[in-house]
Amino acid sequence: MKDTAFYPKLTFNFKGILRSFDKPLVMGIINVTPDSFYASSRLSEADRVIAKVVEMQAAGAEIIDMGGYSSRPGAADVSETEELNRVVPLIETVHRHFPDLLISIDTFRSKVAEAALKAGASVVNDISGGQLDEHIFDVAAAHKAPYVLMHMRGNPQTMVAQNEYQNMVAEMLTYFGRQVSLAKERGVCDIILDPGFGFSKNGSQNFELLNELNQFSVLGYPILVGVSRKSMIYKTLGITPEESLNGTTVVNTIALMKGASILRVHDVKEARQAVELVGLMKEGKRQEQ
Repeated sequence: MKDTAFYPKLTFNFKGILRSFDKPLVMGIINVTPDSFYASSRLSEADRVIAKVVEMQAAGAEIIDMGGYSSRPGAADVSETEELNRVVPLIETVHRHFPDLLISIDTFRSKVAEAALKAGASVVNDISGGQLDEHIFDVAAAHKAPYVLMHMRGNPQTMVAQNEYQNMVAEMLTYFGRQVSLAKERGVCDIILDPGFGFSKNGSQNFELLNELNQFSVLGYPILVGVSRKSMIYKTLGITPEESLNGTTVVNTIALMKGASILRVHDVKEARQAVELVGLMKEGKRQEQ
């Protein structure tokens, strides 16, 4: 019998289709932006995007996350029209080539989420957790789309300065309780929580969050972790994002051991290997018991 404390059963409604998963998922990142912090994740031409999706699927990605607004600290604002023009045509193209693929739209704007879901996306990934555009809850609910609710203060232009907490984990738990209630009141059924590594948190706070990650399981929702090649890794180690794959795998492995249900990554193969190995370790623990 499977120990659900290690392998929570995730059953989500993707536009009317129930999908069940009994082990952590891997979400591959495709940034349709010119200024994402990790250059290798920036893609715009349709052929390159399709080739990347093929590569990620072959490596084991269950979800592809596509975004047209860079949320790196201090990133320049992008107009709604520009974001729509960047991401929606490519989602249409990917959906046409891979009709059964789960596509996530990475946006905090309800109009972008609406257009993306109509174009073929099936998940809404909102870095603001509904704080910057509350109508995004209505869009996710209307399309029966799972909704990723992230923790952040401010916006990508101001979040770096908003990292003072009396008790970070307790304040985050309060935030999630409030925003989940708002989302459910608007009709959102399937919710995933993202603690927002690197968003409104400094380097030491990111590692505190990693150490305390298992505390968020008390909320009863799947936890998405996105640490791939982030500054908490490369600045700590004194290297570049391009040199951060090993560090990313280490942090992802710790996150899995502390209850992460979804890994959002640039490097799908290595994340999938971490999922498999941690799964075998936990399976071994259950067999010993």
